[in-house]
Amino acid sequence: MAVKVYIVYYSTYGHVERLAEEIKKGAESVEGVEAKLWQVEETLSDEILAKMSAPPKSDVPVITPDHLPEADGLVFGFPTRFGMMAAQFKAFFDATGGLWRTQALAGKPAGIFYSTGSQGSGQETTALTAITQLTHHGMIFVPIGYTFGAGMFEIEQVKGGSPYGAGTFAGDGSRQPSEIELAQAFHQGKTIATVAKKLKQSA
Repeated sequence: MAVKVYIVYYSTYGHVERLAEEIKKGAESVEGVEAKLWQVEETLSDEILAKMSAPPKSDVPVITPDHLPEADGLVFGFPTRFGMMAAQFKAFFDATGGLWRTQALAGKPAGIFYSTGSQGSGQETTALTAITQLTHHGMIFVPIGYTFGAGMFEIEQVKGGSPYGAGTFAGDGSRQPSEIELAQAFHQGKTIATVAKKLKQSA
């Protein structure tokens, strides 16, 4: 039976979505793993999004909390708002109370990835504050640590991400994830898929 990894994200301008796509590729590089992209529901009106110059949403299906228990591994991605996850994703987590009551997600490996506007603007605090959501559900937080190797020590170019997970910088919105940021996202997908596979095989 295939190991299912769900990459669940919210993306306003496409930066988090681009990382999610690469995480999916990384997860699927592990034999026996099926990865699927999901996005959480938008809470802003079309009028507000238009004023923000946000592009149209992709055709990636919108997830509901009931889908989460189906996954053997989860990776959650979101942009940063004042050092924490965007409200859209927090609203999604707030709707998982039923799963919390039954601890339906307990023991599932989970990772986190993110996007910030600039350097030093929440790359690690966003991950740290998001871990509380995983903890209350009893999920197993799987960081990438320094397993990305030399890429973790890159200082000659701007690079998002940290030991907590893959990341990117959006800047004014025109900057897109770089090759090294995408490589780190691929690595994270492969990492979480490997852990999910091992846990499922040992169950």
